[in-house]
Amino acid sequence: MEVAIYMRTSTEEQNPQNQLKDCVGLVGGEKYKLYEEKQSAWKEEEKRECFNLVKEEIKQKRIKLLIVWDLDRIYRNRKKLIQFFEFCKIYSCEVKSFRQRWLNDLSNIPSPFNEIMFNLMLQIMGWLAEEESSKKSERVKASIIKDDKGKTHSKYGKVWGRKVISEKVKEDIINLREQGKSFREICKEIYYWDDQRHKHQVSMGFVHKTISNFDAKKVRK
Repeated sequence: MEVAIYMRTSTEEQNPQNQLKDCVGLVGGEKYKLYEEKQSAWKEEEKRECFNLVKEEIKQKRIKLLIVWDLDRIYRNRKKLIQFFEFCKIYSCEVKSFRQRWLNDLSNIPSPFNEIMFNLMLQIMGWLAEEESSKKSERVKASIIKDDKGKTHSKYGKVWGRKVISEKVKEDIINLREQGKSFREICKEIYYWDDQRHKHQVSMGFVHKTISNFDAKKVRK
């Protein structure tokens, strides 16, 4: 296998087959293997079994050309995307994108200038990533406000920091535990309200900590 097409689509997208046709147009009549998975493009932290398989095939040098419809199908995060390009460079795998035609033109530049232009592209993408990260950090800092009670929140009203859970909630947890309820059962029954009047179930970790602290106090007594 030399050529692979990687498709990453979400349920919100209407025309995944049109995207496949666009990618096939870059194959040039060669045989290819299709890797396709459905996942929101914004949830990059989720496990991507199909993409991990593509990376393993590249590492084994079974894929020499990887085609995607758009670079954001690989990663939206620019730094991760750069790392992937460097990974492909190590294992001699070329990446082409239907939406980013300028990337495809790099392969048409005579050697060694194609290598020079590729490295320059990675540097530019790196600069853009740093600038993007810096601007995001500045926006976050600019939106931070501390009120007269010392609480940190955004200028849009969202309070940040650890949510304070009342002593009443802790007492209810202890009472349920003394009734023989399991941690899981307690998590399902106990909830609290945050400052924005949003309802939250208590976490397993909070239940464990509350009961451990209560047991420790009994021992000291």
